[in-house]
Amino acid sequence: MISKIKQIMREIIDFGLLLIAIAIILELLFGPSTPFLGQNIIDNLVGLIQDLGNAGVVGLISIAIIIYLWNKSSK
Repeated sequence: MISKIKQIMREIIDFGLLLIAIAIILELLFGPSTPFLGQNIIDNLVGLIQDLGNAGVVGLISIAIIIYLWNKSSK
């Protein structure tokens, strides 16, 4: 049961990462005013990374978790 839930969560994370990658590519190709994306994705990601950097230890832990999930999903 728990392994099934873990597998579903991994698939959701993989799907979310894929959506983020597609949104970044679309924004690079069509510019920040792409009507179906809604907002400037790249600026939001840069702002998130800056906020994590300003958060000190909590930011480092958050970045480590993101990198761990990224590496785990790319295997």
